[in-house]
Amino acid sequence: MLKGKLKLPDRAKRAFPDRLGSLVAGFEDKEEENRGSDLVFESGEELETIQPNGYGSGGECENDEDDEDYDEKVDRESDLRVRPKPEREGSGSVSVLAAIAADDKRSDLEYELSQPEINLEKLQRIASSGLPDGGGLRATAWKLLLGYLPPSRDLWEKELIENRLKYAKLKEELLVSPSQLTRKKVGALSYCDHPADGVVAGPLKRHEISEEDHPLSLGKASVWHQYFQHTEIAEQIDRDLQRTHPDLKFFSGDSSFSRKHRESMRSILLLFAKLNPVIRYVQGMNEVLAPIYYVFSTDTNEQNAANAEADSFSCFVRLLSDSVDHFCEQLDNSAVGILSTLSRLSELLKANDEELWRHLEFTTKVKPQYYAFRWITLLLTQEFNFQCIMRIWDSLLSSPYGVQDMLLKICCAMLLCLKSRLLSGDFVANLKLLQNYPDINIEHLLQVARDLSSDPSTYRLSLTL
Repeated sequence: MLKGKLKLPDRAKRAFPDRLGSLVAGFEDKEEENRGSDLVFESGEELETIQPNGYGSGGECENDEDDEDYDEKVDRESDLRVRPKPEREGSGSVSVLAAIAADDKRSDLEYELSQPEINLEKLQRIASSGLPDGGGLRATAWKLLLGYLPPSRDLWEKELIENRLKYAKLKEELLVSPSQLTRKKVGALSYCDHPADGVVAGPLKRHEISEEDHPLSLGKASVWHQYFQHTEIAEQIDRDLQRTHPDLKFFSGDSSFSRKHRESMRSILLLFAKLNPVIRYVQGMNEVLAPIYYVFSTDTNEQNAANAEADSFSCFVRLLSDSVDHFCEQLDNSAVGILSTLSRLSELLKANDEELWRHLEFTTKVKPQYYAFRWITLLLTQEFNFQCIMRIWDSLLSSPYGVQDMLLKICCAMLLCLKSRLLSGDFVANLKLLQNYPDINIEHLLQVARDLSSDPSTYRLSLTL
C-alpha cells in the first residue's frame, strides 16, 4: 500500500537509504519538473550545552538580541545540565578515571571524524558506548550513522549543498500557500506584459484565474482543495509541538527563540505529511523529530546549525524508513506492522526469561500492546529524560543490525531490569509501572540490552539486579 508513496530500503543489516531522493515520494518527479528527570553521573561533570550562532533553515541569528532572547539562551544552557552527585568516600578516583575515559573517547572520535575516509564500523563501536556532548561531534556522528553523510569527507560539502537545495525547493513548492503562488504567477505575467519604459497605455488588464486556482473550487486537482486538506494536519502538528518537551525552553515557551524552533519542526513534519499521503502525520512524530533537530541545531559549526532544518528533515525521513510501517494503520496486522513487532518483543522476552514472560502474558495479562506500543513507535522518547534519550539513540543509531533490532533489545532489557517488581505486581500495578518507567542507570540498561542476542535460541545473559 505504500508503493509509490515512500520507498523503503531492504531490511538488512543497515536499513538506511543512501539518498534523500530515494526516500521521499514524488521527489524525483519534482526534481525533473524543476529541470524543466535529571540524570546523575558518577564523575560529577556538567554537560556542556552548545550555543549555536544560527538556527532554522538558513537564516542567521540577529546580533542585537533583546533581553528575552538572551534569557532563553541562558536557560537553554541549563536545560540539559546534569546535577552533580554529592561526593562519596572514594568517589574522587572514580571521577578522575571517568574524566580520563571521556577524554580518550572524545579524542578517538575526533580522530576518526578527521580521516579522509570514515571507518563506519569503528564509528559504530565508539557511538555504541555513548557520544560526548558538545563540539558538534554527536551531530556529525549521527549524520554518518544515518547515511546522510557519505564515509568520504571529500563528498560531504557536495552532498550537503545538494540536499539542502532539494529541501528548499520542496518547501517552496509544497509549503507556500496557493495565494502566494498565484501572486507570483500574476507578477511574472504582469512583468512580461509591461512595456520596457514602464508606461502603460490605457486601462490595466485583469488577469483571469483558472478554475483550479480559485479558492472555492471543489475539484480534487485544485491547489486550494489540496491546501485545505492539510489544514487539519497542520493544526494537529501545532498542538503536538506545544507539548514537545515542555520542560525544555529550547522547545517550549512563547519567546522568539522557541517559536523559531517550533516553526522549523512544523515545516519538517508538514512537508513529510504532504509527501507521504498514505502515512501523512501521526501524533508522536514530533517526539521522534525532537532529538534530531536539537542535536543539529546545537552544532557548533555555524553553517550546519543554520541548516539544521534541512538536515533534520533528511535524517528524520531516513530514521522513519526503518519503522515507517508502524505508523501505517493499514499494515498493523501485516508481517511488517506494529503488531508483528510487538509479537517479536514478546518472543524475545520468552526466550530470555520465560518466568517473567508467563507472568506478564498469562498471570497478570499485561500484553505488550498496553505499554510497548509507545516504546517502539516513539523510539523510547517518552520514557526517559532528554539527556538519556540522546544516550539511548547513540546505541540505536550505531547498531550494525539496524535501529529496530537494538530497540527491541532495549525494550526487553527494560522488562528484565524490573523483573522482581513485575513478578510481585498485579495487572494494575504492572501496567502503571511500565507506562511510567522509573529512573534507572542507563548504562546498565544498555549493557543488559547488548548482552541479549537477536536470535532467541542463542540467548545468553548474566544479569545482576
